[in-house]
Amino acid sequence: MTPRAAALPIGTVTRGTTNPNRLRRMDRWIAAVHGARLRRAADPVAVDLGYGAAPWTAVELLERLRTVAPRARVVGVEIEPARVAAALPYEREGLVFRHGGFEIPIPQRPVLIRAANVLRQYDEGEVAAVWRRLCARLAPADPAAGTPGGLLVEGTCDEIGRRHVWVALGPEGPRTVTFATRLGSLERPSDLAERLPKALIHRNVPGEPVHAFLRDFDRAWAAAAPYASYGARQRWIRTVRDLTGDWPVVDGPVRWRQGEVTLRWEALAPRG
Repeated sequence: MTPRAAALPIGTVTRGTTNPNRLRRMDRWIAAVHGARLRRAADPVAVDLGYGAAPWTAVELLERLRTVAPRARVVGVEIEPARVAAALPYEREGLVFRHGGFEIPIPQRPVLIRAANVLRQYDEGEVAAVWRRLCARLAPADPAAGTPGGLLVEGTCDEIGRRHVWVALGPEGPRTVTFATRLGSLERPSDLAERLPKALIHRNVPGEPVHAFLRDFDRAWAAAAPYASYGARQRWIRTVRDLTGDWPVVDGPVRWRQGEVTLRWEALAPRG
C-alpha cells in the first residue's frame, strides 16, 4: 500500500524577522496574567507559532513561562522547513521544534498559542478565519472545573520590542486587547497605532472604535502632562486612570506600571 502523503502546512512563509527579547513584553504579560492557567493544566503545552528565522523567541518563552509554571513545555512551529532544521540544535528538555502552520501539528490541545508578527503580512479579511482555526485547536473550557480553556495571543510589535499591541482570545473568540510600550520612548499613546494587529490596523480611521480610543488616549495623556515631572510611568498611570471613566479597562495599576493597559475586545472591535 502506498503511504498517504503528509498534509501540507496551512499558511504562507513570512519574512521571519526576529531578535532576542523582541517579545519580552508579551511574554511577561502572559506569565503574570495567565501563569495560573499553565500551572493548573495537566499538560501545560505552549506553542510559539511562526518563531521566524532564528529560535530566540521560543527559547525565551520557555524560560519566562517556567518562572511561573515549572512544568511548562514549548513547541516552536514554523512553516519554512529550513528554519525548523536550523532550530533543532536548540532543542532541550521542554523545548522542541516542528514543521507546520495554522493547523498546529501537535497531538495535544495547547494551553497557549502565541502568534506574534505572523498575521501582519496577511490581508485583513483573512484574520477571522485564522483566529477561528487557531482557537479551535486550544484546550477547551471546562465550566464544571471553572477553567476558561486555552489562550491565543496574537499581535504585532516593533523590531526591538518597545511597542506592542496584542489580542487575547479563548476558544470562544477574542476577549481583550493590550497596549504595551517602553514608556521612555513614547511621545504620545497613538504612537502605538503603527503596531495594531492586522484585525485593527486598517480600522484606525474616524468612525471606528479603535480610532476613538486612541484619540481619547492622546487627550488624557496631554491632560496628564503635569505628572511628567514625576516620570513617564506616573504620567501613564494617571492617563489610564482617567481613561477608565469612559473605556472598559480590565487591568489595574500593577500592570499600568509596566507600561500596559488592557481593554475588553468588544470596546475596540471593528464595526460591521
